[in-house]
Amino acid sequence: MTRILAYRFSAFGDVAMTAPVFREFLEQNPDVEIVMVSRKNFEGLFADIPNVTFKGINLDDYKGVFGLRRLANELAKEFNPDLVANLHDVIRTKILDRILRRKGFKVFKINKGKEEKEELTDVWNLNKVQLKKTVERYADVFRAMGFQVELSHRLRPVPGVKSGIGLAPFAQHKGKMLPLEKSYELAKILAQNHTVYFFGGGKKETETLEKWENEIPNTKSLSGKLNLSEELQKISGLELMISMDSANMHLASLMGTRCISVWGATHPYAGFLGFGQSESDVIQVKDLTCRPCSVFGDKECYRGDWACLEELNVQKIVKAVNS
Repeated sequence: MTRILAYRFSAFGDVAMTAPVFREFLEQNPDVEIVMVSRKNFEGLFADIPNVTFKGINLDDYKGVFGLRRLANELAKEFNPDLVANLHDVIRTKILDRILRRKGFKVFKINKGKEEKEELTDVWNLNKVQLKKTVERYADVFRAMGFQVELSHRLRPVPGVKSGIGLAPFAQHKGKMLPLEKSYELAKILAQNHTVYFFGGGKKETETLEKWENEIPNTKSLSGKLNLSEELQKISGLELMISMDSANMHLASLMGTRCISVWGATHPYAGFLGFGQSESDVIQVKDLTCRPCSVFGDKECYRGDWACLEELNVQKIVKAVNS
């Protein structure tokens, strides 16, 4: 059995994208096991994948170079891996790489395509092209180790009766988020023919979504009510999910649920479309040459009017739901 130690500590959605890759890689390489090191609260993402051991850590316990040295020592001692996969490639994981290499471990790291992404998000670049999908970049790390892996890029729906539509109207950054009045209008339209479940998290989002539940018949807010595994179970039973370019799209992919995704300042060309999701379910304003201006949606609007989101007609989403 070959043991691979893998780590990625970043945003929830980015870590969620590793899970379908692990599943297909391990099916094709059954004599391999992966130890995934990430934030403690991400454990549910890997719960049903055979041959994955999850090691949850609190990064505050391992601050600075000395903290990371302690972490590297602990991981090396506990797991003694044959190979190491850095699926993050930021300063923190570069330091871990260096320490583990000094201990004699073979370390392989992701190529995030930073320069290509900078070119893609240059508002003066009018020749925008599809970059390599992030899930393929993860798979490339295992390929560099000498393993064969072919990703299917297909959803695997969980068996059972599907009912209701999920709506996750929030995102971490304004550049990724449909104005709330538009999401509210969308919920009202969809709730005429479907039960609509609202997904969110945190106090402010929960308050907003509970208000919507009270005002719009045939809707239910799940915000703040479910743990991660309960949320995944609920998503697996939906007819479809509607999400911004954010974590809920990747949770839908993980559970094999179709997701209609809304894109503003970001663009699927950067490689972050959910695993197995269809490009025909991407909702975006196509004729804006300034898009994408950002990989993560965290920049101020270059034009100042957020046209990529303000000009998006919710009827486009309704049409996609009914198609």
